[in-house]
Amino acid sequence: MAESGTRPDEPERFRRQGSVSSKQDLIQWENASVETCTILSWLGYGPEIIQSRRDAYREYGKLVTARFSGMETIIITGSKAEGLSSYTESDIDIMRVLTRVICLEDDVNSSAFSGEITVLRSLSRRSYHGHCRLQLERRGTTILRQVNDAFCDDGYGRELLSSDLYVNNWSNDLIEGMVRHERAGPSIPSTWLGNLHLNKVLALPYYCPSILSKWAARPRHWPPLEAVHRVVSLGAVLTPVGFKGSEYQHVEWRVCFNAGETELISNLNDTQTKLYVLLKMIKNDVLHPRKKEVSSYTLKNIVLWMAENNPQASFHKKSILQWLHEALDALRVALISLELPYYMIPERNLMATSGLDEEQQRTWISTITDMLNEGPRVILRLPKIRQCIIAHPEPLRWYSGRRIELEMLTLMRMNRSVICMDEVDYTDAIAQALIRRENEVMTDVCVRMIMEGSQVINAKAIFFRIML
Repeated sequence: MAESGTRPDEPERFRRQGSVSSKQDLIQWENASVETCTILSWLGYGPEIIQSRRDAYREYGKLVTARFSGMETIIITGSKAEGLSSYTESDIDIMRVLTRVICLEDDVNSSAFSGEITVLRSLSRRSYHGHCRLQLERRGTTILRQVNDAFCDDGYGRELLSSDLYVNNWSNDLIEGMVRHERAGPSIPSTWLGNLHLNKVLALPYYCPSILSKWAARPRHWPPLEAVHRVVSLGAVLTPVGFKGSEYQHVEWRVCFNAGETELISNLNDTQTKLYVLLKMIKNDVLHPRKKEVSSYTLKNIVLWMAENNPQASFHKKSILQWLHEALDALRVALISLELPYYMIPERNLMATSGLDEEQQRTWISTITDMLNEGPRVILRLPKIRQCIIAHPEPLRWYSGRRIELEMLTLMRMNRSVICMDEVDYTDAIAQALIRRENEVMTDVCVRMIMEGSQVINAKAIFFRIML
């Protein structure tokens, strides 16, 4: 994209600047990049397993949605939906979107919606970008108690839907074996059966054609037009969290595009996807944020901006470490300036509420500066990558193949368990076949570990270890 086409919502730092000074440097960067891409595939970030995860969690959402009789739509979001974390690697983010409530942007006519649907009108003029308040326009004939009991008076006789009351009204929505934790932003974290960590977000559908049309109209290298149309068709939701520090925080809601962003991530090419994975590894293994001052969402937005503002052909397996250099530089600028525009609504600054203190800011800027000066050796800071580099390739490939097969079997069994949820005795033939194959794979792993001199305590411990 030409320099003359630079716009306020296309920050210059998201365009490639170049970081290689000689042909010898270029060869070194390219060789290290190719090796890094190969290792990431062995670690479970190849296109096939990523797509299998995406398909499995999309199917899981559909199966669970079918059990709610049209009252809710269940969407798996975050790294699970993106296919970028294994079964036991991170929390499961679940979004529950009510279907008998609709939130409308200004100037959208509500007459097209049936009388049983509650209609709320967004008021965004007095809220920070990407946030709004919700005023009741029409109470539906069918309305959930959790919604009806969350209305409050704004002092002028108008009813607003309180985001705080809405979350609190769902706080006792527990099932057997579940432990609830302290609220985190819009989500209600919990642990089920001791080891399955869930983050549940209770959202409302939001019809906002002007926001999406403005995003779609941007000149771009990426994503392709058909993907832009799919993102627009997936729409938006409002999640119950206000802008930190706002006097209206308890009644504000945040505009989110979870389904659309999952679609965007699925349109990244292999190199862009692995770039995102590397950035998340750096966050977890190098930066160690305490309170999400820098989150995976921060890094995702950097990758999306870079994909949009640069030709797709420049993202290939020989260039991944050069792009990692560019992404780290963009993160450093964001930390220095405390500014990072939200990809979907650039007027919203993702760093505005990061809670980053001066000491942490200085430390991270210094750390990232050191990383930028290390060249391709920066990859050795990541324990998983470093261990793979020093490991023998044959056993690494063998264990990688078993781990990927085991995860795919587990994902298939996860969805089968929803289908068979109503069975009194768990005798489903497909589920039993999946369990048998899982046991065979685990036996193969345990036998090889014993032959190589490793101590095997029990199969369950090995399962969780191999799936991390």
